[in-house]
Amino acid sequence: MISLVEAEQKAIEFIVEEWELSDQEKKLFTVENSRQIDDRWWYIVEVTVNNLPDKWVIQVYDDGECDPCYTFVSPFSELEKSAKLDTIPQKLALVLEEERIGHI
Repeated sequence: MISLVEAEQKAIEFIVEEWELSDQEKKLFTVENSRQIDDRWWYIVEVTVNNLPDKWVIQVYDDGECDPCYTFVSPFSELEKSAKLDTIPQKLALVLEEERIGHI
């Protein structure tokens, strides 16, 4: 079984690989919250970018695999898809725009 810290890293790596982001962009991700589910074999990890309000909620299994059916949560509407993205790298901003459009 992996540790909570390892689960947090696996969640970030999953997002980076899923969206084909660079190591530089990876450094902008932070874990907002994480926890092990009692009497279960997985962790829930909430990941944000550069303190933006958007977040990915990812289930990480005890073997280190991430569930590909993650949840993306954002307070921005499709009309606001570009809100507050001017301070992050362009590719990462595009990822957030795509997530905001598809998961609102």
